[in-house]
Parts: sequence; C-alpha cells; structure tokens
Amino acid sequence: MARLLDELPLSLAVIMALTLGLAPFTPEPHVWEKLKMLAAGDLRRGVDIFDLCLHGAPWALLMIKIARMARRPGG
Repeated sequence: MARLLDELPLSLAVIMALTLGLAPFTPEPHVWEKLKMLAAGDLRRGVDIFDLCLHGAPWALLMIKIARMARRPGG
C-alpha cells in the first residue's frame, strides 16, 4: 500500500482533494460544512458521517502523501 501511495503523482492527489474534497462548491465546500458540524457536535446522522469520510479522504490522502515525501531521503 505504501508503494502505491509513493507512486501516486502529487498532482493527482491535489486534483482529487480540490475536486472531490471540496465538491459541491456552493454555498460552501461540503467537507467544511461537515467539519463545522463535527466541531459543534451535530454530526450524528450516518449520512453526514459518510459524507465527512468521503469528502475528507482525498485530503487525508494528500496529507499522507506529503508527509511521506518529506520523510524520504533527499525529499
């Protein structure tokens, strides 16, 4: 799994985070809405938890990719 993550182009991870991670874009990014619900303690419904996982996954992938690149020798 780590090898697959290392072979994933950074540009693709960024594109995934900016499209699926932020869609729909209006009235506010969906992941931002779900994070606000989580902070307020309103994230209770299954569909909302699923939405947070779905829209948060590309951001998590991007952060892990960047962290692995930073830890690489010479990176």
